[in-house]
Amino acid sequence: MLTLHGDHRSGNCYKIELLLAQLGLDYRFVAVDVLRGQSRTPEFLAMNANGKIPLLQLDDGRCLAESNAILCYLADGTPLWPAERFTRAQVLQWLFFEQYSHEPYIATARFIVQYLGRPPERAADLAAKMAPGHRALAVLEQQLAMQPFLCGADYTIADIALYAYTHVADEGDFDLTPYPQLRAWLQRVRAQPGHVSMIRN
Repeated sequence: MLTLHGDHRSGNCYKIELLLAQLGLDYRFVAVDVLRGQSRTPEFLAMNANGKIPLLQLDDGRCLAESNAILCYLADGTPLWPAERFTRAQVLQWLFFEQYSHEPYIATARFIVQYLGRPPERAADLAAKMAPGHRALAVLEQQLAMQPFLCGADYTIADIALYAYTHVADEGDFDLTPYPQLRAWLQRVRAQPGHVSMIRN
């Protein structure tokens, strides 16, 4: 059986939980508290030298890290990871966008507020996330004004990757009111078969 090492509150871990649910795959969940150093133990570092979650452990013991790489692995051979060359490249485009232009701002702001409790010494850091975070949301808004999902008419792992932190962006002080197309997309993602909600406690 697959084993997912992670934190239910993490968007990067939630991506994997959502995909596993939508694919109907059984798995075991092992909670890892990064704030208590549980991803830096010798045992965990032996599985992922980078000391980060999520980490997917296959039934043969091999391990795979990096949330979007895990999405590609699990979705391979399904419509969620398209076989057509250009569409597949578009999915990768959005996965890279998520990690470099979206997650560093949307997710980090949420981490400061929800995980760290908005400490005063991080106020300037939180404020610095707002403008680039809104730029990322505006890119999504523009794309979703043209088509129902990020890569066209069909739902893919690109949508899963961007949905994970976008749907809880308000928990990092991002107001989604100015983004009607994005909010409609969030509803379409929630309506997909097998959708499960993020566990936040």
